[in-house]
Amino acid sequence: MIRSASSADTSGRQRRAIPWIEALLLAAFAVLPVLVDDFWVLFATRVLIVGLLALSFDLVWGYAGILSFGQALFFGMAGYSCALLATKLEITSILVLLPAAVVVGFLVALIMNFLILFGKRIPTPVFIALGTLTGSYVVERLARGWSYVGGQNGIPSLPRLTIGSYEIVEGRVFYYAALAILLLVYVGLRWLSRSQFGLVLAGIRLREPRMAFFGYRVQSYKAVAFALGGMIAGLSGCLYAFHEGYVGPGQLGPVLSTQAVLYVLFGGVGTLVGALLGVGIVDLFSYVLSQQWETGWPIVLGLLLLVVVMFRPKGLIGFLVPERERVGSFGSRSLIGKRQPPVGATDPLRP
Repeated sequence: MIRSASSADTSGRQRRAIPWIEALLLAAFAVLPVLVDDFWVLFATRVLIVGLLALSFDLVWGYAGILSFGQALFFGMAGYSCALLATKLEITSILVLLPAAVVVGFLVALIMNFLILFGKRIPTPVFIALGTLTGSYVVERLARGWSYVGGQNGIPSLPRLTIGSYEIVEGRVFYYAALAILLLVYVGLRWLSRSQFGLVLAGIRLREPRMAFFGYRVQSYKAVAFALGGMIAGLSGCLYAFHEGYVGPGQLGPVLSTQAVLYVLFGGVGTLVGALLGVGIVDLFSYVLSQQWETGWPIVLGLLLLVVVMFRPKGLIGFLVPERERVGSFGSRSLIGKRQPPVGATDPLRP
């Protein structure tokens, strides 16, 4: 079908929605420490760090279609590993701990890949959700009963991260370090989502049987996305542990994994920037509610999230971003029509 020039212009304007949102959000984060007091700097730093966890889930679910309720497993395992390196071996260098966190997240995700994705039968979404949820719950219970990692008390009083002889102190220094890491991860994910790999993931999410028919190793693509999500969640877990000065069993369990799901649902699935907006808005609203109603604020927050999920399933960013841009720059139609990859196309993950 041939579109008119005005229709094409409108589509072009719509595709510029996300870059504008990203630019405004980056500008706001860049100047925020100059405009607010120390409490809000610490609050915003936590938002940036948890934003990495939300991005990991958005990659896994929003792009690969894997409903994982176990992102806290990678988050907490990396946090515990880095805490043990700092307390037992006195390793506090950020140049050592952050790569270690990425490796731990990758290894744990690799184990979960073999347990859940690479079975004799293709796993259903319910099986994946329950499998990741079970893994998160089991490891949390193990941590609560293991005295070596502090049991119920976790590992408190973590030392500060260092780079050379310089300590990364909580406040503006930690804030800009977290912002730089988040920006690098975000740019990498944005490039990945617009690459051929991201196109294949989008095709798998929308038409998995058809992508398998074309010869793509669907489970291999999902496993790669799942491993990348585990690495990002591990990075987030290490930063969070040292920012809070504590790591405990709660950072491994289903509650935190569910929070990551809610962040992305609230902000907008499959947009990356929606995940960051979800973290910021939900955490800010939670803080304001807790100040007004100390005991009942989770009820109000839960009802609000329920309303958004029921009546605005695309999330809050759906008010600003059209469906075509949310799915990808290639558009939903191209995945089921014109721009399907040919059967003989070169692909490293194809047989």
